[in-house]
This record gives sequence, structure tokens and C-alpha cells, in this order.
Amino acid sequence: MGNNGSVERRTVLKAAGVSVAALGLGAATGCGGSGSGAGDGTVTIRYAWWGADERAKRINRSIELFEKKYPKIKVQTDFQDYVAFWEKFQTQAAGGNPPDVFQNAVGFLRKYDKRGILLDLKSQIDAGNLSLKNFRAGVEKVGQVDGKQLGIPVGSNTMSLVVDEKVFEKAGIEPEQGWTWDEYFAALKRIHDTRKVAGDTGYFAIMYLYDLYLRQNGKAFFTKDGLGFDEADLTEWWTDGYNRVKAGIITDPKRVEQDKPKSSLSAGHAASEFTWDNFTVRYTAEGASSYGLAPIPTTDGKRTGQYLASLMLSASAHTKHPEEVARFIDFMVHDPEVGRIMGYDRGILATTEQYDAFKPSDAPSKAIARYEQDVAAAGVLGTITPHPAGADTVESAFLRIGGDMSQGTTKVSDAVKQFFSEAKTALAV
Repeated sequence: MGNNGSVERRTVLKAAGVSVAALGLGAATGCGGSGSGAGDGTVTIRYAWWGADERAKRINRSIELFEKKYPKIKVQTDFQDYVAFWEKFQTQAAGGNPPDVFQNAVGFLRKYDKRGILLDLKSQIDAGNLSLKNFRAGVEKVGQVDGKQLGIPVGSNTMSLVVDEKVFEKAGIEPEQGWTWDEYFAALKRIHDTRKVAGDTGYFAIMYLYDLYLRQNGKAFFTKDGLGFDEADLTEWWTDGYNRVKAGIITDPKRVEQDKPKSSLSAGHAASEFTWDNFTVRYTAEGASSYGLAPIPTTDGKRTGQYLASLMLSASAHTKHPEEVARFIDFMVHDPEVGRIMGYDRGILATTEQYDAFKPSDAPSKAIARYEQDVAAAGVLGTITPHPAGADTVESAFLRIGGDMSQGTTKVSDAVKQFFSEAKTALAV
């Protein structure tokens, strides 16, 4: 999901109202104009996404294949970095001129469905222009909201713990499926005490990780309409995190800022970092050590709270060409050659046709595939929790306020009150 990683995620989410499973940096290409038709029956649809230059190259190669198969459908492309994408999209949506098809994420489904922006793709599925068959592990359900199919996944990912394998090995720590939070924090302290490096880059402001912790304890970050936890829950979570920062077990937040755009893990200032599994390719590119994927810690030695998330393709309710858009989406998620071209750029390929077609050759991609296979085999995967309208703004606030708290610029009690105040406003819109 190109140049992805939790450091980039933390940077871009400081812009209010944005959220995602995948990130990257890029530049704008051709744009403008709504889906149009020509006198010879040729139609043009607009496709927009966020990501890095490498993602754009892969997508453009895929589009070339699509246009060969469907010569009467032309695809006009537009891509940029994550923040710029959503800023432009919000302007286009407000003006009634969003792209015909665009990259999307779960945090935006209810938000834009509520505004009448998203096309319910069920009609095109029923018409046979788009297939929901052969999706891995039921990941197609990620795009389903209130009985509507608002997005079609292009890849799957799940939260993971990336570890510096050399540091963990020298500290004598071997993470195993089902290890507990107590065992994890004990491992961080052991690493700090014996290897003289912080154990983790800072877990407490990652909304999706806190969601897993809450799910392990019978709650969730979101309900359908709002938050699924209270101030006492968050006070406990952030107090614990703050104390570990002060003890040196977690990387000093100021050091994390100084290390950007690199991760403090790949910079050698921590031994682990929680992130989406498909982001892990960045650590090998950035760092000098070897990096692996470890299981999510648990509360009871069993439940991790994990689920499959996904980047997805959504369509505009304003498109003049719903059939052509549906055929384009279908091609992009099912065609085997597209799978070989895209690889794991946007996560583990969502359909069996593409998953079977792509054979990862590099070590990071092999590790990601093995990790998801192991998680699925462990039987711990559940269904994703609902994300209400405004979830993207809530995630941004959680990251920003949690960061302020960790640096000591805001007391834990004040940070908790501020978060709930901002979340209430965001979810009321």
C-alpha cells in the first residue's frame, strides 16, 4: 500500500479530515473534465488515486491493458499525494464533479455516502458488469455499508508489529502468536536495558492499533454512530503510553520528529513499530538491519482483534457511465496480468485470480504474504468495526492530540477531554 509507512501516515494525518490504510508521495498528472462521450461511441472516464510515482507507473500499465480490451473506453488519470488528493476530492465533490472512479478507504465510506457522492455498485453487480466472486477471506465485505456496496477492494492488509530482527535476537526475544501485552512490554524493557535502545517508536496514538486493543477487551474504537469507548478507557491507554515514554522504553517523540521522513525503527532508534503489514517494505529500503513481522500482542493470549482492511475502488454517484466504470473496476481487481503488474503495492492482492498470478520474489513481499497466511490460519481474524461519517477527522485528532500528550505539552487528562470534544464535533457533522 510505494513509499508507505507509519511516519508518512503520521505526517499527512496532521492535515485535518484525512485518514487511510495506505500512503505515498507523488505529483499530479492529467486531470479535469467529467466523464464524457464521443461521436463514435467512445467514452472517457476519470480515475483518480493517491500514491507514489511507482504506483502511478503500475496503474498506467494496467490501464493500457484495459484500453486494449475495451477500446471504446478511455481512462483519464489523476494522481497526487494523500493530502492533496483528499483536498482536491472534497472540492470536486462539493462542486458535483468528483472523478468517475477513485481510490478510497473505509474511513471515508459513510462520510461520502451521507453526502450522496458514492455509487452503490450493487446494481452493476446484479447486471453482470462487476463480479464479487473470488475475493480472498471475504475482504469484499470491507466495502459494504448499510447494505450497499460502496467500494471494491484492490488489496488486503492487517495491522502488524514490525521488529528489528537483529535487536530482538540479541535480546533473546522470540515473539509468538498469542503473546500478551505484558510480555510485549517486558520485551521492550529488556531491549532497553540490554541493547540500550528504545523498544517501540510510539504505539499510543495509532487509532487502528487502539481499536485492536479495545476489540480484545469487548469494545471497539467506533460504533456505527460514534465512539465505542469512554474517557476512562483512553485515560488508561494514554497514561500507560506516557509513562513508558518517560521511562525511555518508547522512543523520545522529539527524536521521532527528527528522524522523519524515515521511521525511528529504520533509523536505529527503536526496535519495533506497529503498522499495516504491507507498509513494511519501506524498512528494508530505509534501514541497515533486517526487519520481520511479529504477532499482535493480546490481552487473553488468544484474541488479537485483527481484521482485513483494504484500499478500494469506489465510483461516483454522478458518473454518466456507470457500466463502463463497473467494467473498469472489475478488470482492475480480477485481471491476472494486472495482478502481476501491481504486486503488493496496495496490499495483498484481493482476488484469487490476481493473488495466484503474482509470485513475490523479494523477501519483504514474501514475508507479508506469509504473515497474512499465518494470521488467517490462526483463526483470529474478525470483521472490521464500523466507521461513522467523520472517522477520518477523528483519526487525525487522535494522532495529533496523542502526539502532544506524549511530548508533555498537554496533560493526559486535558488531552483526553480535548480528544472527546473534537471527536464529538466531527461525528456530529
